[in-house]
Amino acid sequence: MEHGLPQGLLNVVDIEATCWDGQPPPGQVSEIIEIGLTVVDLDSLERVGRHRVLVRPQRSTVSAFCTELTGLTGPEVDTGLPFSAACRLLATEHRAGERPWASWGDYDQRQFARQCRATGTAYPFGHRHTNAKAVFTDARGLRRRPGMAQALELAGLPLEGRHHSGADDAWNIAALVLTLARSGHWPSDAAPGRGLL
Repeated sequence: MEHGLPQGLLNVVDIEATCWDGQPPPGQVSEIIEIGLTVVDLDSLERVGRHRVLVRPQRSTVSAFCTELTGLTGPEVDTGLPFSAACRLLATEHRAGERPWASWGDYDQRQFARQCRATGTAYPFGHRHTNAKAVFTDARGLRRRPGMAQALELAGLPLEGRHHSGADDAWNIAALVLTLARSGHWPSDAAPGRGLL
């Protein structure tokens, strides 16, 4: 699938994390429980890979609120990889350190950086991160940055799958990236990011 042009591939990432309706319970912290990753070929302008990695939380549990929002249950995420293994998988199987990557907003990047620091895990990504929400906002001349679902509506694209499923959201964000690339608004090679935070 790589066609000898790894610089043409972009990882679009969307994560889901443990969450609560209000503050976390005492002793719990928000942790990544799902990593959705869609590979976009910016040369052929196609989505060429769709992946989902479940991650087992260590310092939190999946609340009823979180299950309602994401569809993920405690028993389901308990079958996932430890966070450190999930990061290694991103680095080895998805070349996260080499390929540029994008997410809708900066939350995903910050959460990875925060959790890597807290657990002593090597940060799996390279520095070429693009905030697709910011690019979309600038390309459309919008005053406020829209959520993903609103951006799909503005672009005339369907919301495929379930909103707040990491795998489905990454797939939908990739569709928005492709509309930006087709209209010449996607940066040809995303500049190095502004650090991890």
